[in-house]
Amino acid sequence: MAKTEDDVYKPDITISIKDKKVPGGVFWNRQEKRQWAMALFAGTSMLYASRTIMPMAVVAVSEEMSWDKTESGTVLSAFFWGYTMTQFLGGYLSDRIGGDIVLPIAACLWSLITFWTPQVAYLSTDKHMSLYIVVLSRVLLGVCQGFHYPGMTSLISRKVVEQERSLTYSFIASGSHFGTLLTGSVGSLLLDRYGWQMPFYFIGLCGLGWMLMMRYCLVNHHRKKYINLHLHDGSGYPDKTKEVHGVPWITLFTKAAFWSLIVGHFCENNAFYILLSWLPTYFHENFPTAKGWVFNVVPWVVTIPSSIFSGYLADKMISSGYSVTFVRKLMQFIALGGTALFLVIITYTTSYEAALTCMALSVCCCGFHNSGILVNPQDIAPKHAGSVFGIMNMAGAIPGFIGVYMAGHILEVTKSWSAVFNQTALVCIFGLIVYTLFGTGKKII
Repeated sequence: MAKTEDDVYKPDITISIKDKKVPGGVFWNRQEKRQWAMALFAGTSMLYASRTIMPMAVVAVSEEMSWDKTESGTVLSAFFWGYTMTQFLGGYLSDRIGGDIVLPIAACLWSLITFWTPQVAYLSTDKHMSLYIVVLSRVLLGVCQGFHYPGMTSLISRKVVEQERSLTYSFIASGSHFGTLLTGSVGSLLLDRYGWQMPFYFIGLCGLGWMLMMRYCLVNHHRKKYINLHLHDGSGYPDKTKEVHGVPWITLFTKAAFWSLIVGHFCENNAFYILLSWLPTYFHENFPTAKGWVFNVVPWVVTIPSSIFSGYLADKMISSGYSVTFVRKLMQFIALGGTALFLVIITYTTSYEAALTCMALSVCCCGFHNSGILVNPQDIAPKHAGSVFGIMNMAGAIPGFIGVYMAGHILEVTKSWSAVFNQTALVCIFGLIVYTLFGTGKKII
């Protein structure tokens, strides 16, 4: 019997995965997902390693450059001014041309800035001009790093099935804690032995190495594969015959679920950045005999498994029939509620062991944010996840220079760590209430 035209298989850009139609691309298979997850984990690690070098080395740098605490604080906060500028742009470009194109370009830029930071610090012999140059380099570092998370979010939303996104995203996002540990361990060793310049050179070269691996080992290989299959991968080869729809901003801005996302992310990041910035000072002042390598490492070590476990638990619950909305709110309840609880408890502790335990558990709870609000833009706006995440993370970066400053101001005025921790806990509770009432895991645009 002769085959008709309808019997002949024709490749199409819309395929079915688990009975779901996927417009504009195909999902990664298991091997591809594993490769990309490992690569993006490494990239996120390099991103945070680069970001946290200056906070680690600022004491040594300020001594050499004769900076006072206000000038050192200006250098540290300058990063977040740049970081807020490109969140939306990073998501928009990633949704339009592909996260796999945006990520390597951005990585090349922030790696070069990291590598050349020690050199730009010596461009001028004038103290104030040198300070301005370093501040500018920190702003530019933030500008370039602002593309990473929105680009990664856009890529995952298009290439990973819904039932596996939580674990994949949580695993990749846990690279931020690994990068912080890398700087705190290897970076501290290089700082002590070779001076403050060496960690910048080392991490900068590592970032460039990751960029080259990403560009030539993964991106090129997979793009050639999908071209040969006559399939668009949905992340960089737009179909010219189809109309490209923009983000329906008016519809999005009228949704309470979108604003609850922003509020919850802002409140969680406020706690995270305050802990990241003030944790060493708290232990130095309250437990001066404590070893720095312990309280600078333990909280971030326990956060890596908590982040990965939260992703596994979220995916398991969704696959078992729980609604995405319920799972996202549960994960965020643990993140915001747990962080607030242990911040309050720590105000009643008197021993070093109890304080370290509470601080570690508080940071550990932050890891559940990765499978809650952080992945939620992919639920509510799967076709525009990068753009939505960009706006959300732009708001989430504000505590980097406002929340951390306010915590220092409260500490300066009240001389009370309890006041800092209690106000941070209240902000967490506020975010939890808003997201619990208005958050959703359903598609809204």
